[in-house]
Amino acid sequence: MNKFRLKRYVSLATNIQRSYSAVKNTQKHHFAEELRPFSDFLTDAHGRKHNYLRISLTERCNLRCQYCMPEEGVPLTPSDSLMNTTEVVKLANLFINEGVNKIRLTGGEPLVRRDIVDICKELRSNKGLKSLGITTNGIVLKRKLPALLEAGVTHLNISLDTLHAKKFEFVTRRKGWSKVIEGIDEAVQLNFDTVKLNCVVMKGLNEDELVPFVNFTKDKNIDVRFIEYMPFDGNKWNYDKFVPYDAMLKDIKSVFPDLIRLQDTPNDTSKAYKVPGYKGQIGFITSMSEHFCGTCNRLRLTADGNLKVCLFGPNEISLTNAIRSGATDEELLDIISVAVGNKKKQHAGMFNIAKTKNRPMILVGG
Repeated sequence: MNKFRLKRYVSLATNIQRSYSAVKNTQKHHFAEELRPFSDFLTDAHGRKHNYLRISLTERCNLRCQYCMPEEGVPLTPSDSLMNTTEVVKLANLFINEGVNKIRLTGGEPLVRRDIVDICKELRSNKGLKSLGITTNGIVLKRKLPALLEAGVTHLNISLDTLHAKKFEFVTRRKGWSKVIEGIDEAVQLNFDTVKLNCVVMKGLNEDELVPFVNFTKDKNIDVRFIEYMPFDGNKWNYDKFVPYDAMLKDIKSVFPDLIRLQDTPNDTSKAYKVPGYKGQIGFITSMSEHFCGTCNRLRLTADGNLKVCLFGPNEISLTNAIRSGATDEELLDIISVAVGNKKKQHAGMFNIAKTKNRPMILVGG
């Protein structure tokens, strides 16, 4: 993108932003009594304030999970087209200064990035950031835990879809189950605010492990979240593999009839439950059967620096191209504002999503 194209691009963004300002002005009665220190750049036309940013640090991963990556792999973006450390920190700070107070680093596998600890330290140096999380497959987690904690990481999400080593190899197409378990055990002993397990539930694969995963919370202060199987390019999604929230809950309640529904906090993606007397808890991420688009506060940066305002939407816009073309912070905010302003009220539904061209999950960022 040359200077001339960038100027036209920002001019277009400004004009579109004025249009969205007009829409927002018609909604003033919703906010008349509210002082709004939160940035208009990160507030969409439906009044949703986006204070949560997920940043993918890499497209590379040391596993090949079936629901995330096609069996043949994916073409990786050339390294010089990916965000470098300076660009990651610059964009993160831009969002933080506009009101983002929660960031999660994803991938690929973010822990394969050599500068992961340095990035965490840089992000935590901005006092506006209150929560810094990492989503990891756990393979190399154990040996990195002390450095991550010292760097200011507050929350860990660890992907684990089975409690059986052999099945783990089938799901991930790699060995390493015992390393993940060791990482989990070590993490719950340390002073992270939360440690969560992400378990994608698929019929014929691991729906028979719901109760064992609930029992995994008995003596561990851990939050196991059962995630509905979601369609992405290359993961061969089909409805026959889909296990909805109500079916999972029914199976679990047949064994734990006294399961307690917990109070969710604003913008939670997980419906939380707890077995009385257990240290940990469970939750259900119901993106397909009971979406939570109405309270969505999340934005995503892909590893190549594209902004995605919806996990399931195909639309994205490059912020790294703008940076490398000399865009100022104000021009970047205009571009971001247009993208956020165009965010739809809700996703298209799982059957339409399955037919929509999008990135494979590994290229989006979990």
